[in-house]
Amino acid sequence: MSSVSVVIPCYNYGHFLEESVNSALSGQDGVDVRVLIVDDCSTDDSAEVAKRIAANDDRVEVIVHPENRGGAVTCNDGLIEWADGDYCMVLSADDKLTPGALRRAADLMDAHPNVGFAYGHPIHFRQGSPIPEARTKVRGWSIYPGRAWIERRFRAATGCITSPEVVVRTSLQKRVGGYDRRIVHASDIEMWMRLAANADVGYVRGVDQAFYRIHGNNLSRKRPKPVDLSQRKLAYDAILERYGSTWPDTARLADAVHRKLAWEALWFAARAYDRGRVSQTPVDDLVAFAFDCWPAAGEMAAYRGLRLRQRIGPAAMPYLQPLILTAVVRKAQDWWWWRSWERHGV
Repeated sequence: MSSVSVVIPCYNYGHFLEESVNSALSGQDGVDVRVLIVDDCSTDDSAEVAKRIAANDDRVEVIVHPENRGGAVTCNDGLIEWADGDYCMVLSADDKLTPGALRRAADLMDAHPNVGFAYGHPIHFRQGSPIPEARTKVRGWSIYPGRAWIERRFRAATGCITSPEVVVRTSLQKRVGGYDRRIVHASDIEMWMRLAANADVGYVRGVDQAFYRIHGNNLSRKRPKPVDLSQRKLAYDAILERYGSTWPDTARLADAVHRKLAWEALWFAARAYDRGRVSQTPVDDLVAFAFDCWPAAGEMAAYRGLRLRQRIGPAAMPYLQPLILTAVVRKAQDWWWWRSWERHGV
């Protein structure tokens, strides 16, 4: 029977903690599970809740930090110092696993020793709403070469993983090391790519592997857009710094991700005019980021669209936005028609 070490970092999530732990210990038949709760000096009753859970179940252990050390250190305490199962994972105290998730991931990696981590579809649900029923019947596995998976992440310039749906081979986790403390808000993106640089990636098809809880204190949803973009850039640049000397196409990957991040910054700034949210959006910071990330950002259609919106002005733009978007779509359709005609004569 495969064993799984589940690390649950917790900061002021005592009211969610028991539900999260139970999801890792109940309904996970076919695997041997141990749980470590790492409380990062919470100011609520998280530490007391964690100790009470551990007192009632010998599969649960607790570490309480005497001072707040941050997410990276909190996760690394469990993954690098404590985890000893065949597989390991980080499960945030406000999230949950679906029934059978650990067994499904373990089965995939048992069958494919070249796979470094396995993930699947997460269900996002809003706190206070009914939790949807999870799909648990596997329709198959997909195995991606690590480098090919990384390239898709560079083209998208964002992660495709929310975190609780990932199970990692512990030997690989210890070999590549823990989360990078320099990357405060996007260390998970950097970690998935670092793992993929050393192994293949597995995906469990047709099932839901975790529940991601949406509530008022989700850190990712409270993060300002310039910070989010800068942190993602830092994560991708860290991977290029770490592995770029051994990859033949480093410059192409860097160009792809920097251009995409610059486009996203400009598009977000432009949409602030469409939605009447200019006063709440750091437009100047987004533009500065775009040009720092991709010096030729001024040649992008997204920048020209932003400049058009600025000339129209924030007062009128929400009313004219449908006309602007319609013109953009029509221009794109015309461009595609001419390209098709040039290539295929149709």
